[in-house]
Amino acid sequence: MILAISSQGPTLESAVDPRFGRAPYFIIYNTETEEFETINNSENVNAMGGAGVQASQSVVSHKPDVVISGNFGPKAFQVLNGSGARTALWANGKVSEAIELAKTNQLEYTQSANVKGHWQ
Repeated sequence: MILAISSQGPTLESAVDPRFGRAPYFIIYNTETEEFETINNSENVNAMGGAGVQASQSVVSHKPDVVISGNFGPKAFQVLNGSGARTALWANGKVSEAIELAKTNQLEYTQSANVKGHWQ
């Protein structure tokens, strides 16, 4: 299973960022190989608009099965959902904890965006 997790830092010990589109990093983690890659999302952190869509497109290019973050706006959710990825709401600790929750099927999956868009 491929996980994509919004992160405040570039390591597995970094805190999960509650923001999706404006998270500074994404950790792409493969549960089978236990390898990970860090995506720098700095271009979207201070974007005037479109951060959620741009971040979603970047994440989707890694073909995640599950995307974990504290919040998903409507446009980001639409892109992620359209790719077939499931979205899970969780931002209560470290990336490594989110990975363990995903591995043990203890995440709460969402069926829609849980926050309004940035400009709404």
